[in-house]
Amino acid sequence: MQITFLGTSSGVPTRSRNVSSVALRLPQRAEMWLFDCGEGTQHQLLRSDLKSSQLSRIFITHMHGDHIFGLMGLLASCGLAGNVEKIDIYGPSGLNEYIQAALRYSHTHFSYPVKIHAIRPGVIYEDDEFTVSCGQLHHRIPAFGYRIVERDRAGRFDVEKAKELQIPPGRVYGQLKRGETVTLADGRVIHGDQLCGPTEIGRKIAYCTDTIYCEGAVQLAQDADVLIHEATFAHQDADMAFQRLHSTSTMAAQTALAAQAHGLIMTHFSPRYAPGNVLDLKDLLKEARAIFPKTEMAYDFMIYDVPRRREAVKHSQPDQSDRVVRQNK
Repeated sequence: MQITFLGTSSGVPTRSRNVSSVALRLPQRAEMWLFDCGEGTQHQLLRSDLKSSQLSRIFITHMHGDHIFGLMGLLASCGLAGNVEKIDIYGPSGLNEYIQAALRYSHTHFSYPVKIHAIRPGVIYEDDEFTVSCGQLHHRIPAFGYRIVERDRAGRFDVEKAKELQIPPGRVYGQLKRGETVTLADGRVIHGDQLCGPTEIGRKIAYCTDTIYCEGAVQLAQDADVLIHEATFAHQDADMAFQRLHSTSTMAAQTALAAQAHGLIMTHFSPRYAPGNVLDLKDLLKEARAIFPKTEMAYDFMIYDVPRRREAVKHSQPDQSDRVVRQNK
């Protein structure tokens, strides 16, 4: 599971940060899921190593423009390129009406199936590998956060040990890999857990934006391997955060701490904290780490490999908190 941040600014884009969008790459199934789709998201995809042909699901948090203005352009381009099989879109009430109106007035027609799901708190998607649930956040309009949970997997099957025990390969191996107990032709009883390593605990990701500190975000982030949380304002500007129902850096950190998350990545930063101003993004990071030390600050095109409860792998570390991103394509 690999996360790519395609937009980390709030409200409006800047020279170095586009508006909200986060991609989750699932290499084991050649799929990509998108969380929010601000204006210019398709351009960000083109500048990244992600493949739009793998896009299969889009999850929208709420109907503010900086989270949805890129949606129709991306969907239309996917249709013209002819490289997408189908896309499922999940979001709050009103999303379907918005998409249908845009189709009607722009005379656009999708050449592939698009299914729109109006979400309510609870499980909204489930398959053999993943469960996605959503919960209500606290913002000026209805807003939802998402929780993605990977199912636990049986530990690695020790083929060499099976050979030493002279267990014949074939269907029996599959049974033992699943942890089953098997009686061999010679009468020996073999327990699958004797040949499998420890169970691999499924990873958990929470995505919470836009919101002020709320219990809904804490619940979504419970025991998450990584919490992606907005941090629009510095702690000093908490009054503005309360007025606009956005989070400060300290609120994001408090959410991660209360949820006992294993890591926090802050995003959705106000342009007011550009380098050279009284406060810049390094100050927000310092504030958050004072409460929750395992905090990182997202930047556009940052790639984060979600760890299995070990040290995370982070690529392309920038040399400053806000910078002009070079085109990598």
